[in-house]
Amino acid sequence: ELLAAVPSVILGLWGIFVMVPWLREHLFPWLRSALGFLPLFQGPIYGVSLLAGGIIIAIMIVPIITSVSREILRSVPGLQREAAYALGATRWEVTRIAVLSYAKKGLCGAVILGLGRALGETMAVTMVIGNNPQIARSLFAPGYTLASVIANEFNEATGDVYRSGLFEIGLVLLGVTIVVNAAAQLLLKTFGGTGAKPQ
Repeated sequence: ELLAAVPSVILGLWGIFVMVPWLREHLFPWLRSALGFLPLFQGPIYGVSLLAGGIIIAIMIVPIITSVSREILRSVPGLQREAAYALGATRWEVTRIAVLSYAKKGLCGAVILGLGRALGETMAVTMVIGNNPQIARSLFAPGYTLASVIANEFNEATGDVYRSGLFEIGLVLLGVTIVVNAAAQLLLKTFGGTGAKPQ
């Protein structure tokens, strides 16, 4: 919960000064040597890249998903676990059969909520993704997200067509985010945060 409260600008600065140099010097060369036969892992290494943006987003949404998932797993009734133990199930079987099967829809909802947070993220990703408007074939290449296009271009949007294009990008981003969050809320409400439908 403490990590979820860290502002995205702080994570972006950490990404620029700590994560990106480490990725450029250590992880990316190793990935290119190990997986360089795949087109996604070919090309020059810049540091700021699509992969760096994905990693910073993962760092941001994991605390949210973890927090919601923990509450969902806590909501599994104790009788569910006790019944499985009474039938002779091992600890792993109780977790797999009684707990995870009961909470799987809520866990899916938690992941979708995290995805909704990732879709709307602007600053941290803009700082580490490289802001290149071309579609890249490699994960090591710089890229752009919808939110970073708006953040970078809005101050320079002088004409009506330019501004209208940015508003259109914002509308698409808003629509996608609303659909994803609505799907997550529907999953959580339908199943009451668990895998069992409410009676």
